[in-house]
Amino acid sequence: MTGTRTAEELDAADALAEFRTRFVGHDDPGIPAYLDGNSLGRPTIAAGERWASFIDQQWGRRLIRGWDEGWFEAPLALGDRIGALTLGAAPGQTIVGDSTTVSLYKVVRAALGLRPGRDEIVVDRGNFPTDRYVAEGIARETGATLRWIDVSLGAGVSVADVEAAVGSRTAVVLLSHVAFRSGFVADIPEITRVVHDAGGLVVWDLCHSVGVLPIELDEWGVDFASGCTYKYLNGGPGSPAFLYVAADHIASAQQPIQGWMGVRDSFAMGREYEPAEGIRRFVSGTPPVSAMLGMETMLDLIESAGIEAIRAKSIALTEYAIALYDEHLAGFGVELSSPRDADVRGGHVTIDHPAFGELVGELWRDGVIPDFRPPSGIRLGLSPLSTSFAEVEIAIDRIAAGLRARLG
Repeated sequence: MTGTRTAEELDAADALAEFRTRFVGHDDPGIPAYLDGNSLGRPTIAAGERWASFIDQQWGRRLIRGWDEGWFEAPLALGDRIGALTLGAAPGQTIVGDSTTVSLYKVVRAALGLRPGRDEIVVDRGNFPTDRYVAEGIARETGATLRWIDVSLGAGVSVADVEAAVGSRTAVVLLSHVAFRSGFVADIPEITRVVHDAGGLVVWDLCHSVGVLPIELDEWGVDFASGCTYKYLNGGPGSPAFLYVAADHIASAQQPIQGWMGVRDSFAMGREYEPAEGIRRFVSGTPPVSAMLGMETMLDLIESAGIEAIRAKSIALTEYAIALYDEHLAGFGVELSSPRDADVRGGHVTIDHPAFGELVGELWRDGVIPDFRPPSGIRLGLSPLSTSFAEVEIAIDRIAAGLRARLG
């Protein structure tokens, strides 16, 4: 326990506690603490029911007719729902269909094409590897120059960092809303304003914020965004990502992966590529319809709980994790590598110690499952609708026991 309330008391007072029972494995005694929901969310119980119905009814009995009965429109319809519930995006700006890597490639290339005469892509060295790799590949393809922002291990990109990096050559700035390692929350409205003042466009990676933080892409003036759906949207391993293109850019932006599902009339099998009107032009190939089913059921839960309540519990969980860190882990020389200020902290907390690389394997064998991030970080991913305060307490206790056994 801490100097405030115990995990038992916090769980008893949790207004969202009932949602935890909606997830497969929530009561599995073999997994006493799952703190990796920011890497792979638990499946909802309803997802299994949805998949069974899809196989038996839509796929099994409607067969190819399903394309005329909803599948063809699924990338746009699901995109609109994600936009409305989690992105602050009006209809017609969001689609679902590719991986995050492919989606980021599309929107970064599209943004670069909207700024002819400018040749710099700004990205931070602390960004998730795929973001950096995509930026490097695009620079190599187009002759653009990468301008790097350096950040410390436990922090993220600030407004001042971006002000110092952008200029007359800036075409695109690619950043993450929530830093994948530290959990630092970037100031999207102010950074977007700074990029626009410099004449550039901004692409936001929302992988670690969608479904856990309130987001207002339209209100904030964001140009492009993308994010995965297997973390806080619980779509399952490899579930397709979404991408967002602001309405003002759709007509003029050219996406670089031209495919048959992004044209004016897909089934005309036309001789030449004619992009569809609206956001459909950012669709490429056949969408993974069955892989979209898991996140649909999670969106139902998000709609029921409300994103503001989800964020409030997220803050409570991370505050509790930090309080337990102070009480049980700081004395072992463990470093807190996430912000203490909840306003700039996302849904996970990272702690660092040289022994953690070895310790994580022991924790996993005991069914206590956090994440490991090099060089020495345990990342506690706290998914508000599926994580209990008791799980946080169990994980910190087991980490402390492991250190005690090693360090005395």
